[in-house]
Amino acid sequence: MFSPDRRGALAGLAVLALLPRVFAPARAATSRDAGLVALLDRIDAGDPVAGLGALRGFDARGLSPVRRLDLLAVRQGLAVDARMLARWNWLRPGRSPYPVSPRTGNWRKVAEGGTVAADAIRADTQMLDAAANQGVVLPRALLDETLRAVEAARGRASGESAAALAGQAAALRKQRPHAPDHAGLVRLRGGSDYFALMLERALGEAIAPAAAHARAEAAARALARRADMLFAKLGMKGGSNGERFRALARDPRHLYADSGAGRDRAVADMNRWMARARRWMPQAFGTIPPAVDHVAARRMSRADEAAGRGGYRTVPPADGSGEGGYYVDLAHIRRRPDWTLSSVVHHELLPGHMLQMPIEAAADPHPLRLSYAAAFTEGWAIYAEELMAHAGAFEGAPEAELGYIQWALFRVGRALADTGIHSRGWTQAQAIARLRDLQGEGVIFAPIEEDVARICLEPGIRSAEFLMAASLADLRDIAGDVRDFHDHVLAPGSLPLHLVEAVARHDGAGTAVPTTYSGRGGAA
Repeated sequence: MFSPDRRGALAGLAVLALLPRVFAPARAATSRDAGLVALLDRIDAGDPVAGLGALRGFDARGLSPVRRLDLLAVRQGLAVDARMLARWNWLRPGRSPYPVSPRTGNWRKVAEGGTVAADAIRADTQMLDAAANQGVVLPRALLDETLRAVEAARGRASGESAAALAGQAAALRKQRPHAPDHAGLVRLRGGSDYFALMLERALGEAIAPAAAHARAEAAARALARRADMLFAKLGMKGGSNGERFRALARDPRHLYADSGAGRDRAVADMNRWMARARRWMPQAFGTIPPAVDHVAARRMSRADEAAGRGGYRTVPPADGSGEGGYYVDLAHIRRRPDWTLSSVVHHELLPGHMLQMPIEAAADPHPLRLSYAAAFTEGWAIYAEELMAHAGAFEGAPEAELGYIQWALFRVGRALADTGIHSRGWTQAQAIARLRDLQGEGVIFAPIEEDVARICLEPGIRSAEFLMAASLADLRDIAGDVRDFHDHVLAPGSLPLHLVEAVARHDGAGTAVPTTYSGRGGAA
């Protein structure tokens, strides 16, 4: 939706329109597929120029639809990586610009009780030094956090590994006088260009960071206006939206009891929302895998709840031969007001991850393609929340709609923090203040301060996820048949945006993918 330049990546896609929507597995793979898979398996993502050379002469004729999309996506992604490597040739393309940080480095494996070879730790330190030689040094607060963590890991190690970690700690201490006060690629030499390439890589289409920021600002304004109207309906007319979200979150009428019965009630409420979504889905999806009948919101084990484990999911096979679901984190249940849970259902369960992930597993895209479609899975789940709001799921339930809006503002706020810090020079404090103003408190699994620190270290991905979701909504709104649109977009598995657009805009004959399940509500 953002760039008319496809750089030839869509050549040959038209053949997909000639194939039936669902066909027998025996016809799914072609004699050419195995050769492509073997070639993709050998490609080193750290050497994109060589990868492009290996793929340049590969003849796409005769490939199955999924493998053709693998080829197109990987070629495009490698081209972005080659441009990235030409600018910052000391860093592995697509990775954080900080080789060792609170979230990156082999020290983390040691901290978790694992064993790591000393040479791997020394290689991290060499990259840390190479980054510093290019002026890329962690912001001081994050450097201090990393140093403490590396020194703690050293205490758990022994022998050569302990010595290697001591050397890494010494390298960090040496960098400390040069550490900047504030984060952001825009503050680094060549950093603005690197951020734009990181964003393009994650999204799968080029967009100027300024345009990405403007899109997020417009979304934030629209959501804030709607929230203000809903708060007024509830008689909450004073204060900022952030203040009113905080007040609503403390309203005892919407809080569950901190007990087993309270947690059971929360899960039951989620499953009622999911049952409504499941009944509605045939209106929006032509082919629905049996897996959707085998998922549910579930309570964690008592041990996991007591340990405060984060929410997690188990994905069932598309054919419905196993069970799946979302195990919701309810350790701090008093921070989970009932109006926040319906949108969690639509994101984590239906029509979000528990629809998209089984379909993707059945399509079986190559892992290298998935690495160049980093924004799709989360972008789809964010879009699924918006889809339910667009379909009227929250009509007559203003609190639940405010829950959706708060989650949407969380996603938009992440995108604003990403572009704000890395392309506009925002400080972490500025980003934190903006997110608090938008959404009130941080969501249960992402305190605002921690989330902003993570965005400082992982540029591009949060904006890409928001933009993927927004683009899916744009494409849906111009699609002639929403069921056909969703089937086309989901069938091949995760795609970069330029291929999402191509698949979505087919002439309606269908994008064929191999499946082993019978569709419900559409073609079988």
